[in-house]
Amino acid sequence: MLNLKLPTDPRWVNLAEKKIEDILTDHAYCEQKAASSCISLIILYPDLQDIVEKISPIVTEEWSHFNMVVSEIYKRGFTLGFPRKDVYVNKLFSFQNKNGDRFDMLVEKLLTNALIEARSCERFRLLSLELNDKYLRQFYHNFMVSEASHYRLFMDLAKVYRPSSYVNKRWQEYLMHEKEILNSIKLRGDRMH
Repeated sequence: MLNLKLPTDPRWVNLAEKKIEDILTDHAYCEQKAASSCISLIILYPDLQDIVEKISPIVTEEWSHFNMVVSEIYKRGFTLGFPRKDVYVNKLFSFQNKNGDRFDMLVEKLLTNALIEARSCERFRLLSLELNDKYLRQFYHNFMVSEASHYRLFMDLAKVYRPSSYVNKRWQEYLMHEKEILNSIKLRGDRMH
């Protein structure tokens, strides 16, 4: 379903499990950034009813996810910690084509969001299957399901504003670029991406 070109290195879950406090902190900030990204789309495109109506609930859901992860952090006696620079996401942002009209730019933002959600979904799936902590396996299963629906929504919205053939071609370019990104950054157990 996700069609990612490079699966996550299987060692990532083992590394993540050893740094679960860091993973939870990074995850919390990923949810916060996802909510902020959706708010930005609404601010940039308030005249597009589909964007406002379909993305507003995601803002609420992502902020709820932030609160859920923060609660889990505190429940475990950890502290939230500070956000970290996300090299993966910044490299995706730099791939966006910034030379088109406002709808081209919208599609670029939607595809970037879709890819981040797809990769998060894939990683949450790994956590839901391979963590030793049974509670966290279920915790991440629920997030996996949510991320899959967000990925699908962003893809569907992109096809509202540009033809499917254009979106599909650009999506393949994003997937190939994401593969290059993953091959270029060090595997870390303290980051979601």
